[in-house]
Amino acid sequence: MIDLKKELADLEQKGLYRKMRLLESEQAVRVRIDGKEVINFCSNDYLGLASDSRLKQAAKQAVDRYGTGSGASRLICGNTYLQQKLEEELAEFKNSESCLVFSSGYTANLGMISALASRDSLIFSDRFNHASIVDGAILSRARFKRYGHCDTRELEELLKGSGSGSRKLIITDSVFSMDGDIAPLKDIARLADKYEAEVMVDEAHATGVLGERGRGALEYLGVDNIGIQMGTLSKAFGSYGGYACGRRELRELFINKARPFIYTTGLPPAVAAASLKALEIIKAEPQRRVRLLDNADHLRRGLGALGFDTMRSQTPVIPVFVGGSGAAVEFSRRLFDRGIFAQAIRPPAVPRGAARLRLTVSALHTKEDMDTALDNIGNTGRELCLI
Repeated sequence: MIDLKKELADLEQKGLYRKMRLLESEQAVRVRIDGKEVINFCSNDYLGLASDSRLKQAAKQAVDRYGTGSGASRLICGNTYLQQKLEEELAEFKNSESCLVFSSGYTANLGMISALASRDSLIFSDRFNHASIVDGAILSRARFKRYGHCDTRELEELLKGSGSGSRKLIITDSVFSMDGDIAPLKDIARLADKYEAEVMVDEAHATGVLGERGRGALEYLGVDNIGIQMGTLSKAFGSYGGYACGRRELRELFINKARPFIYTTGLPPAVAAASLKALEIIKAEPQRRVRLLDNADHLRRGLGALGFDTMRSQTPVIPVFVGGSGAAVEFSRRLFDRGIFAQAIRPPAVPRGAARLRLTVSALHTKEDMDTALDNIGNTGRELCLI
């Protein structure tokens, strides 16, 4: 019999044991966690839409009209009008021919990658890509080659040695979820053209956040020759679900080959309705993005002035490098006691020896919120001899 108690004890001894905290309020800048009121710097609700009254109203109306569940997978009888409308609106927003909505961002990556690649394919993946990309590559059974983080020279060497005759797929996050930096998408697109590879970009942490219209990092960097995009509705949209955008044939391929799409119940009507309303707000209120990025700059500058390493962050994802897992956990615990909710991130989410706090900023954070956080982070960092 597997000794589960020993395995859990080993995780605890290494500072890698995890437990869930209980959120007792709606998702917001100030929340109640485990009975304590704290300022929230953990959420991916970048634009503050998760508790927006307009999304709530849209969801309520959808429940009244369509009920609470979609009933089955979309290929059986769970393909609703709201899902189809959401796909049409997302395709237009992302400047793509078509879109297919999945039940989560994780299942979108699993389904897309395993449909695009097979045993005779080659996948080239950034070493810091999200776990769902890694798992999608494993599920596809393709040959899997990882290149150093944002290292296009290593990527080119791998592409050079890949030969011809195999389908080549380069996959990268656009904004990296634990580092907050942006992939060199122009260089990746150039290499793909040179070596006859396709590129798939995960825009989960960029859509709604970057670009003049909020379309993501591709718009922000002026890249228009990458044809496969994935994203989520659970971050800047304040809702739930994942999507794939690209040419029409891609959508048909995913409908027919993406197992997580085929075998998963479709999004509930209320979720699709909330996502549609969020998209409407994202397009109509660019000032939310301006405020969000201004807030991120303010917090990042403040952390740098205190002496913390925020690594290569360029976005509202702001890591505070610590190093050891135990120190990161203790840092997070003391901040929580002081009313600041900032989670410790440890292996396997980040490399060994690179534990950190991961701060995320919202458009709804005030300057007072951020300055309160900076004061407490600075005091706690000095107590722990981190600065």
